[in-house]
Amino acid sequence: MRLDRRSMLSAAGLSLGAVASGARAAASREPFSADWRSFTQGYQAPDWFRDAKFGIWAHWSAQCVPESGDWYAREMYLQGTRAYQHHIAHYGHPSQTGFMEMYPRWTAARWDPERLIGLYQRAGAKYFMALANHHDNFDTYASSHHAWNAVRIGPRQDIIGRWSKLVRERGMRFGVSNHSAHAWHWLQPAYGYDPEGPQAGRRYDAAWLTKAAGHGKWWDGLDPQQLYTGATMKMPDGVTTIKAANAWHEAHDRIWTETPPAANPWFTQNWFLRCKDLIDRYRPDMIYFDNFDLPLGQAGLDITAHFYNQSMRWHDGRNEAVVTAKGTAAERRGGIVDDVERGVHDQIQPYPFQTDTCLGNWHYDRALYERDGYKTPAKVLHTLCDVVSKNGNLMLSVPMRGDGTIDEKEEAVVEGIAAWMGQYGAAIYGTRPWHQFGEGPTRPKSGDFNEGAPTSPYTAQDIRYVRKGAAVHAFVLGWPEDGVARLPALAKRGTVARVTLPGQSAPLAARIEGDALAVTLPDERRNPIGVALIVEGDGLV
Repeated sequence: MRLDRRSMLSAAGLSLGAVASGARAAASREPFSADWRSFTQGYQAPDWFRDAKFGIWAHWSAQCVPESGDWYAREMYLQGTRAYQHHIAHYGHPSQTGFMEMYPRWTAARWDPERLIGLYQRAGAKYFMALANHHDNFDTYASSHHAWNAVRIGPRQDIIGRWSKLVRERGMRFGVSNHSAHAWHWLQPAYGYDPEGPQAGRRYDAAWLTKAAGHGKWWDGLDPQQLYTGATMKMPDGVTTIKAANAWHEAHDRIWTETPPAANPWFTQNWFLRCKDLIDRYRPDMIYFDNFDLPLGQAGLDITAHFYNQSMRWHDGRNEAVVTAKGTAAERRGGIVDDVERGVHDQIQPYPFQTDTCLGNWHYDRALYERDGYKTPAKVLHTLCDVVSKNGNLMLSVPMRGDGTIDEKEEAVVEGIAAWMGQYGAAIYGTRPWHQFGEGPTRPKSGDFNEGAPTSPYTAQDIRYVRKGAAVHAFVLGWPEDGVARLPALAKRGTVARVTLPGQSAPLAARIEGDALAVTLPDERRNPIGVALIVEGDGLV
């Protein structure tokens, strides 16, 4: 079953590539053109982002409905996986009940965004990000170019629109995450089949569903092929073992590439239109691309240039936009903001970056909840201090259930973050890296997917430093048993005049002991996470 791209483009009054090429022509007359040279020469991460340091993310889609973890919309089509077994047990065989049947179950019946944004702001978040679409190729906004969207089905409301209004009313910055550029290959298992068992060889729902088949059903008027992206890479007939099927998928539709699909040019065109609509309609401050490099070749360059130029229009000639992608080549890191997924750097970075992570799994996972698998407040806050000391920001996802709520264990973690940030967050915002990011025995691994256990490995001997004005801020990543924080780096540079807690004027007892500045901490502030200290004097920065 192939998508009729020509008829779709004709209906829209477009020829293939017309919009993208038109955007490039317009961009040539704009401050930014759609190429890396223009980005690296003209872009600078805006101060709002560099000052904010901490954001929270609602990575919320219909894949949260089964409460069975990440990548459900793909994994449920891979026989033998946890998601496949869950789907069989709760919904039926994917040849008859495919992932699209999760959309009417995604009702958002208990979603209270006002309350959530209030909680996240109290936890210290200065920006908030909402998922605009995921690899399942469904838009959570009033999309003009994709009928499979949350206004038309599922929640039946403009999720992005509602989030953005509330966030801006509270004076926070607003971002959107766009993951849909990989849908064209990521969803191809939906055209496959069970290689083993009683349903062996019977193809899944995407392989046979048509627009006409929806007559009289909840998806009447919608074309499933637009959702599933068309069968451009379906598993061939004749695969007879799960092992062989897994190997085929790994070698074909699991390959993570940012090259646009040659067999599906309509997909790239439609992705561009949807992303442009997202930018122009909601005017986000930030776009997170779940891509290693900008997505889909030239289309990603085109949309980034469009976003930068639009931002300059919106802000009187200032580019306030942030675009993130992962694994950005070193020579390109000045042109966007590089993102590290579930990991950190081991040194101060020359350009601002962002670490993104999650309390648990990206999509809600009931099993993780039941085994108390969430990150602790200490893990999150120590990561924040480490990232900030190296010129980065931290964006934390708090998984949401399909009904729009977070669970009580997540809420307790966020409240723990809020309690610490209420006392020490002022020492984080608006800072810049010091000449040394920190010291201590704990050395985190550098790179993506290296964050380790949900508990923090840091100790009171681990210190992270930043600067603000003439002061150095020191984060002690634990509470010393004897109540004395020891800061070796501050015994070697300048002269310390006084040490205070954030927002306090009374100096703490501080002295040089051996090779460290020793600061006596007030016992009433004792907590398992640690403390921030404001160190002032001459020649410190």
